[in-house]
Amino acid sequence: MTIPSSSSFTAHERRIINRLTSPAKVQNFLNQLNYNHELPPHGITLRSFRGVLRTDRAHCLEAVLTAAVILEQHNYPPLLMSFESADNLDHVIFLYRRAGRWGSIGRSRDPGLHGRRAVFTSPRALALSYVEPFVDLTGRITGYAVVDLRMLKGYNWRLTTTNVWKVERFLIDYPHQPIKSSDRRIDRLRRKYRKFRTRFPNRKPTDYRGRDRWSKLPAEFSRQEIFEK
Repeated sequence: MTIPSSSSFTAHERRIINRLTSPAKVQNFLNQLNYNHELPPHGITLRSFRGVLRTDRAHCLEAVLTAAVILEQHNYPPLLMSFESADNLDHVIFLYRRAGRWGSIGRSRDPGLHGRRAVFTSPRALALSYVEPFVDLTGRITGYAVVDLRMLKGYNWRLTTTNVWKVERFLIDYPHQPIKSSDRRIDRLRRKYRKFRTRFPNRKPTDYRGRDRWSKLPAEFSRQEIFEK
């Protein structure tokens, strides 16, 4: 399937696309959406851009597909970065390049897995910025891949009203490059995470190295940071 023309979108969709002309604007838009916890009555979903706008909610991969459709209309290729985790709870972000530097857009239940400003010299350098905030009680990045969604030729991942499970299967099967980290480092980070969650059971930590390279966080995490200061 080729890039949709303007006439392929509804009036509401066109207004959103015309307003969100940059990665930062798309990240802010996604920050304002409810996170899709895939609860009843809908259960597990993988909605397209069209489905996300109709429901005003998205999980990580739904957010990435939304970013890809919007920014494709502003001449950004539909690239994403897929992370593999030791506990099989993988993550996906939208990947973009500006002025020779790489940045990302993301949505997550964890503050450290959202977007990054375009300051990284390579996709791998950007991927490494997610290693520490990925660590929780079980999570640990083991690999990453840069994927161009245009490889899904003939598949309507952009505007269909049904779930796009083929995208998920494609990412699972796609070859990932390994990211190695020492067990000692991961154990230290896991102890730190466990200590924080014991003290603040209803919050997630945001105090990580490289925090200044993160994009603006959703309101629920921004309020937490103000409270902790």
